[in-house]
Amino acid sequence: MSHIVLIAFDGSDASNRALSYGAERARASGARLLLAHVLEWSPYSFLTAEEVAERHKRRTEEVGRAETVILNPVKDRLAADGLEVDAVVRYGHVAETLCALAEEFKATQIIIGRTGESPFQARLFGSVSVTLAQVAPVPCTIVP
Repeated sequence: MSHIVLIAFDGSDASNRALSYGAERARASGARLLLAHVLEWSPYSFLTAEEVAERHKRRTEEVGRAETVILNPVKDRLAADGLEVDAVVRYGHVAETLCALAEEFKATQIIIGRTGESPFQARLFGSVSVTLAQVAPVPCTIVP
């Protein structure tokens, strides 16, 4: 049975390093890759019906753009290299959404790139990779 490695990918340098690391490991172990792009979003209960409809329209457009511009080119390149790849775009808090995706798709590992923020920024604002390392339901690899 092939295992699934979830890679958080947003097109940044950090996520490209995570992607390279994950692709190497997948080649070596025969794992499937799941590329995940999470769009930060928080609902507001005080929106009017028209505002909710407009927000839904924008969300649909953002998901399509993320798939077309960010995930599909990478997915196609990895598939051309012989890797089994799926991709998903979701809205939500990044660390929470990645954990939910790991459980939903039965991933055996999560790989994420470290953004390089200063230690002060990470302590003050938190960081997705540190949060994920603490709460992930499966082993989490943070790629420097």
